[in-house]
Amino acid sequence: MRSNWTVDKLKDFENLVAEIFNKGEIKAPVHLSDGNEKELIEIFQAVGTNDWVFSSWRSHYHCLLKGVPLSELLEEIKIGRSISLGFPKYKVFSSAIVGGILPIATGVAKYIKIMGLSDQVWCFIGDMTSETGIAQTSIRYAETHDLPINFIIEDNGISVLTDTRTVWASHSLRFEERPSRKVKSYKYKSKFPHAGAGVRVQF
Repeated sequence: MRSNWTVDKLKDFENLVAEIFNKGEIKAPVHLSDGNEKELIEIFQAVGTNDWVFSSWRSHYHCLLKGVPLSELLEEIKIGRSISLGFPKYKVFSSAIVGGILPIATGVAKYIKIMGLSDQVWCFIGDMTSETGIAQTSIRYAETHDLPINFIIEDNGISVLTDTRTVWASHSLRFEERPSRKVKSYKYKSKFPHAGAGVRVQF
């Protein structure tokens, strides 16, 4: 998709959300992105208007790059839906359940293939999620049946504050050891904490 979003514009949006959150005007958790703007802009150049995008609790950038209007997205975030955004009109959905979006995305890809459609599915997950059984099963199923789906692993090296590779006692993760044509990945570091904006304590 061609869009007018730049690295600076994406950063400005998340900084705006952070400011609103720190004022206490958002009464629910937010998960902010930072440091992966360039990578996502490049990935979304290959995402078609009719393609499907599935994400996790950190999906603000995915929504914007898929075409969701800034004002519409911001309104949803303000009323507390940051971690479970869904915009059927733009074919972008997310889930706050770890790994929960994977079988849904895989199922949509299966439907697309059965119906002979030209749509593609893009499923964004984190590095810790990529190691779970639900991720490995979804990826293997998509490979076996050659489904029209792309799994994008957004690797910031941690899950909340825990080092992903330390958890699995490995210097590399499965997607690094076993490359797949269905899987793409990139590494990044964010200035924001796992949840919130680093100022106001949330409960």
